[in-house]
Amino acid sequence: MGLFNTILQKLGFMKDKAVEAVAGETAAAAEAPAAPAEAAPVEAAAVETVAAAAPAAADAPAAAPETVDVVAVCEALAAKNPQKLNWRTSIVDLMKLLGMDSSLANRKELAKELGCPENLIGGDYSQMNVWLIKAVMKKLAENGGKVPEELK
Repeated sequence: MGLFNTILQKLGFMKDKAVEAVAGETAAAAEAPAAPAEAAPVEAAAVETVAAAAPAAADAPAAAPETVDVVAVCEALAAKNPQKLNWRTSIVDLMKLLGMDSSLANRKELAKELGCPENLIGGDYSQMNVWLIKAVMKKLAENGGKVPEELK
């Protein structure tokens, strides 16, 4: 399986991992005392994702939801992560958030898999990384993910 397929799987495009991550966050929020006001947007997004995924999960337990809210899933995972990861703009941080090896070798492999121009793969790696995060977000949207325009 390619690295992009691993990203899809970890975000819940191929399994109900996204629903589990968001559901776990929502359940933890329900058990905890009143959350600070700044946590409300994540919880609201998480509830929307779980609600959207519930019918799909009921129809076919192994099927992924029709639309994966990438931001809600990543925010739920980030809330559980002890590191402050800038997954919106950093491919390294996105890969870390998903529990993937973010080494240069893996990022080069992902770049080749997604069709990154050769001059970016062997040159300035910061340019490759910028290209990669945009390409990953665009591909997530192409695969049915809900991704805001500013992340593509």
